[in-house]
Amino acid sequence: MATAKQQELLELKARLRLGGGEKAIEKQHGNGKQTARERLVKLFDEDSFVETGLFVKHRCQNFGMEKKEAPGEGVVTGYGTIDGRLVYAAAQDFTVIGGSLGEMHAAKIAMAQEAALKAGAPMICINDSGGARIQEGVDALAGYGRIFYNNTMASGVIPQISVIMGPCAGGAVYSPALTDFIFMVKGTGQMFITGPQVVKAVTGEDVTAESLGGSMAHNGTSGCAHFSADTEDECIAQIRQLLSYLPQNNLDPAPVYGCADDLNREDALLNDIVPESPNKPYDMMTVIRTLADNGEVMEYQQYFARNIITAFIRLNGKSVGVIASQPKAMAGCLDINAADKASRFIRTCDSFNIPLLTLEDVPGFLPGTQQERGGIIRHGAKMLYAYSEATVPKVTVITRKAYGGAYIGMCSKHLGADMVFAWPDAEIAVMGADGAANIIFSKEIKAAADPAAKRKEKIAEYQDAMMNPYVAAARGYVDDVILPGETRKRVISAFEALAGKRVDRPKKKHGNIPL
Repeated sequence: MATAKQQELLELKARLRLGGGEKAIEKQHGNGKQTARERLVKLFDEDSFVETGLFVKHRCQNFGMEKKEAPGEGVVTGYGTIDGRLVYAAAQDFTVIGGSLGEMHAAKIAMAQEAALKAGAPMICINDSGGARIQEGVDALAGYGRIFYNNTMASGVIPQISVIMGPCAGGAVYSPALTDFIFMVKGTGQMFITGPQVVKAVTGEDVTAESLGGSMAHNGTSGCAHFSADTEDECIAQIRQLLSYLPQNNLDPAPVYGCADDLNREDALLNDIVPESPNKPYDMMTVIRTLADNGEVMEYQQYFARNIITAFIRLNGKSVGVIASQPKAMAGCLDINAADKASRFIRTCDSFNIPLLTLEDVPGFLPGTQQERGGIIRHGAKMLYAYSEATVPKVTVITRKAYGGAYIGMCSKHLGADMVFAWPDAEIAVMGADGAANIIFSKEIKAAADPAAKRKEKIAEYQDAMMNPYVAAARGYVDDVILPGETRKRVISAFEALAGKRVDRPKKKHGNIPL
């Protein structure tokens, strides 16, 4: 039988775990949101979550805060297992003073971050907060700074995941922005530096919170977020799925799963997927699914810069990051957003020892004043930098077009690709045959009795001489020309051969990526 002190402890814990109380919990549910503890229960393996810092209290004496209790300081922190692997987490509790962040609230999050870093385990932060606790002034701002600093120190060491399941405004948005992955829930998750009321007051614009900073605003337009879910439960399932592709930290390999899919499977479908007309699109996602174990793909930034695909798959049970041109969108051209999306993904995979597979069908960088004035040179250079910097195994498959600087930018041999394959119809050249013939044979075409016929003849001549993979193969820039149907087994074989890859780089403080 429990002693009086033991019973007192149990009652205190039960009261603190109620957060803002039954009415506040009902209101949270009425707004279509789960509580912090309900979210953590679903995220972690059954009965594995261990809460820390339950008794932490604020020490603010201003503006009536000395009379106000904030159970758990408005944030639930702790650790547990997800699929048997250690993970740390912090979940803001909106039922307690709107989940507002004060000095001790921030301290709890920071301590969880620091514990995760020491343990070499992923850190997940579920954001649902009204913002800084105004009554605490600069102490609240200092708390944000400590969290941001920890985000930066942990970057590239442990996977950091931010989950936006409620409001995340003002300075609070910079912690998610500093992490590796951002998940958002439609309708309830919102991020913005300044909310709709401030926007209205300053600019006169009428805008809703959802259109300003909702899930699709950041997944589809700004590119600030990486995954979108219709419900909180779907979002939690996505987080668990993502973790299955990631290692615990930068020193560990990603988990390896049993593979029942035939490693030597050949797919005749791929032999006919590229249309005869070079201007006709096809769906590169079909190629990715065909190559992946059991056709399973987890797309990253699915709704942003759709002219390039970034995704996680498994090959022979091992995680692989895919960067692929998408001919169905903008003919697969590279532009500012595509370059940013690909560069970020490449660096994320390289940070966590995930090999890179590039599937290339790129006619070039998107031309135009908007792109040039928007800085396509700087943004495109990010891709060159990211691929060159990456030391993980890198395999490239050229399925059709590989033109000009975009050919180099999509992980050519010259940027450190370890193995490059090309399909028989691949065209590796400075530009398309039409443009090349117009430049090289311009005088002959003008002087001809029938310029149109001469132009057609010269285009065919250039195509025969240059628009094939064999010139590049003769220089050693393509390791093999393969049948499309055998791509899966050849790519798996290449990654197996590269499993022990080691790279020594010049010693330096850090590089200077063209941001």
